[in-house]
Amino acid sequence: MVSPSACANRILSFFPFLLVLFDLQYEGAECGINAEVEKHLEMGKKLLAAGQLADAISHFHSAIDGDPDNYIAYYRRATAYLAMGKSKAAIPDLSKVIALKPDFTSARLQRGYLLLKQGKLDEAEDDFKKVLKSNPSEKEEKEASSQLMQSDELQRVRSQALYAYSQRDYQTAEMLLGTILEVCVWDAELRELRAECYIQEGELGKAINDLKVASKLKNDNTEAFYKVSTIYYQLGDHEMSLSEIRECLKLDPDHKACFSHYKQVKKLNKQIQSAEQFIQEGSYADAINKYESITKTEPNVSYYSELVKERVCHCLSKSQQAAEAIKVCTEFLQLQPTHVRALTARAEAYLLEEQYEDAIRDYETAQQNSENDQQIREGLDRAQRLLKQSKKKDYYKILGVKRNAKKQEIIKAYRKLAQQWHPDNFQDEQKKKKAEERFIDIASAKEVLTDPEMRRRFDAGEDPLDPENQQGGGGQHFHRGWNQWQGFNPFGSGGPFNFKFNFN
Repeated sequence: MVSPSACANRILSFFPFLLVLFDLQYEGAECGINAEVEKHLEMGKKLLAAGQLADAISHFHSAIDGDPDNYIAYYRRATAYLAMGKSKAAIPDLSKVIALKPDFTSARLQRGYLLLKQGKLDEAEDDFKKVLKSNPSEKEEKEASSQLMQSDELQRVRSQALYAYSQRDYQTAEMLLGTILEVCVWDAELRELRAECYIQEGELGKAINDLKVASKLKNDNTEAFYKVSTIYYQLGDHEMSLSEIRECLKLDPDHKACFSHYKQVKKLNKQIQSAEQFIQEGSYADAINKYESITKTEPNVSYYSELVKERVCHCLSKSQQAAEAIKVCTEFLQLQPTHVRALTARAEAYLLEEQYEDAIRDYETAQQNSENDQQIREGLDRAQRLLKQSKKKDYYKILGVKRNAKKQEIIKAYRKLAQQWHPDNFQDEQKKKKAEERFIDIASAKEVLTDPEMRRRFDAGEDPLDPENQQGGGGQHFHRGWNQWQGFNPFGSGGPFNFKFNFN
């Protein structure tokens, strides 16, 4: 509940020249108030002082019903409306007070001030001039003179603003309109005009703010909702665009421009949601197809074409189509060089292509723009380990397969190389020794890459057959010498070698 002092402060701070209700010079003296009306007025006055505004207004309603010509009841109800921030409701009551008692300067001052805030400068000036002609108090005269001078200055500034706008000097117009709107805060037309200046200057966020205020200041302002929706659409916020265009259609279901835009945004929004659902499900090919269809739905707004590139880049990387992912991600990053998600997607693709230094560079750039991202830190650490590992033994390179090779591809490559480099194929001792070393590496590569856990460790940058990595009970694998591979037949019995071995 608002305290009495807070209520009074709110009223006085909002309307600096408002006369305190409790000292009304006209109170009851000339009204001939009947007992029931007087009871409602007194009760409403107490509730107003206590900050119980809705209850106070209810009593003022009853007082007006009992005496439709009681100007004090209208005045107090207007004051309660003002305290609630309902200026539109207050103006008719103040006008009624003035009609019933033309010399009530307090009501005329208040109405003039409200008209000034609404940007109705001519009407406001008329009220201030009449106050000055009606034998006002010293305080009222001073206030009316001040407001009249301010209104004259605002008229001059508005003329300058409109001229600047007509000359397409949007920066000057926007500055001048801002000066006026510091006083005429409820002028919907001037806010819409300033929004147009912001649009021309490319300051779309500021335009949205003014248009949203204008949509509340003017009843059935479909145009403001439409413009806000189209701006959100241009900015790529399709969900907010859809929300705003629905507000337009609530006001006018037959609004042609709003309905046409609604169909467009709804279709686009549905496509994006569907594509993202495919990504969550891991259906990357379907997601790519859905995103590519968006370019047909909206070929003209650059945000959406860039969005398609970024999301296709992500999908290609996730589906391990490394070369194509690098191409698409690079195209997008030429437009947005610091986009974290695209940088990490390309980094992952670089890892698949064993371009470790490029991957490290992308992860480092991503980290600079997202310092607290744990996944980026882990990716960078992995890329650095893989670079270090690549300078030692790379089992994928030994077998000549890609890092995303399936198990059967690995086995096929292994069998081919094992047959080629089996030491029994060589008679020359020097060549035989070289073959033994190569054969050991081939067999080790097969062992690591066909074992899911060992392959996972190797992909993370650790060689599971390196004795240095066996500390801490991490396994008993070690590098084998040729003696431990003798009797080894990679093709099973019946092959060209006389070794008894069944390959699993």
